[in-house]
Amino acid sequence: MCIRDRTVLGLDPGFRTGCKAAVVDATGKVLNTTTIYLHHKDQAPRALLELIARHSVTLIAIGNGTASRETEQLVAGLTRERADLHYVIVNEAGASVYSASKLARAELPELDVSIRGAVSIGRRLQDPLAELVKIDPQSIGVGLYQHDVDQKQLAGALTTVVESVVNQVGVEVNTASPALLGYVSGIGPKLADHIVAHRDAHGPFGSRRALRDVAGLGAKAFEQAAGFLRIRDGENPLDASAIHPESYDVAARLLKRLGLPPGAPPAAVQPAIQSLREDMTLDDLATELGAGVPTLSDILDQLVQPGRDPRADLPAPLLRSDVVSMDDLKTGQSLNGTVRNVVDFGAFVDIGVKQDGLLHRRAIPQGTALQVGDVIVVNVLAVDKERGRISLGWADRQAGD
Repeated sequence: MCIRDRTVLGLDPGFRTGCKAAVVDATGKVLNTTTIYLHHKDQAPRALLELIARHSVTLIAIGNGTASRETEQLVAGLTRERADLHYVIVNEAGASVYSASKLARAELPELDVSIRGAVSIGRRLQDPLAELVKIDPQSIGVGLYQHDVDQKQLAGALTTVVESVVNQVGVEVNTASPALLGYVSGIGPKLADHIVAHRDAHGPFGSRRALRDVAGLGAKAFEQAAGFLRIRDGENPLDASAIHPESYDVAARLLKRLGLPPGAPPAAVQPAIQSLREDMTLDDLATELGAGVPTLSDILDQLVQPGRDPRADLPAPLLRSDVVSMDDLKTGQSLNGTVRNVVDFGAFVDIGVKQDGLLHRRAIPQGTALQVGDVIVVNVLAVDKERGRISLGWADRQAGD
């Protein structure tokens, strides 16, 4: 799940070398960086508050590595002073690999390797897909036995999955990195570099058609890629949608049939479509417009929700403003938690304390398939402070209800 349009403070926790901090704006641009030492009890909070105030930060991303919980304790203390401040624990798998990569050196040449990890953590909260495609999937940790299978087949399967996800979500061509563009159907790494170089030299693309001016991007590549590339606030409103340029004429005829101008807001399109569908079937409308039923169905969906991101249907990240300890937990207490790991015997859930709780598979409703990152509601069944174990049960109601 993405959290867009927010300035984020990314924290890469650490003890001996300090906690690396990086502020990134809503587009991922680095605004400020510093190093904070957790054992400096007075200086650390002041340094963080200074960054937060200077850049109007309201959201903090904390990596889940060494010293994550200690960093969380520090940040949670700040949220008590700033009611608008929240934080999220972010999976930092592969951040160190990215930090030392050729791509990271090209993107952030002025930053030290250790600071680049904090930048990556902050960006992962804004758009996980755009950041994670910069890392070899095998470096993220795709399974317990990933090194025991044929590495060539594994790499091919992982690449196919990433390409499928990128094309399903779509790519904002004026802000995407070469790594992200390279996974778009018909483009590839070399052509992605050409697109970014053209964008840097001539400014943002004003339309999808302007992509034809990129060196090496021919008619075939454009035909394959155009539907997956988005241009927001461009010359043609349809360029921000998943409607392929080949279907623009059909979309224009449909809007004319609805009595609406090009670029009509979704609030006006939806009732007009509902009214039209009451008078005629989708098949009849497709015949009238000279389009296939699947194509027309996709166009209708996109006119109602232009450029819809399928990730919007996923549970939102759990924004925390405080942290509790095991001493605060009580049997029967309901809490919101984030699934951190799924194993054969159940799932480990982060409920905001240092130790993740275990939700045993017997407690998970039959047919429920949990995934890492899912936000669920659990009940505290038992707390073993001496052994650091928390037993959780499934809750059907929202925590706090």
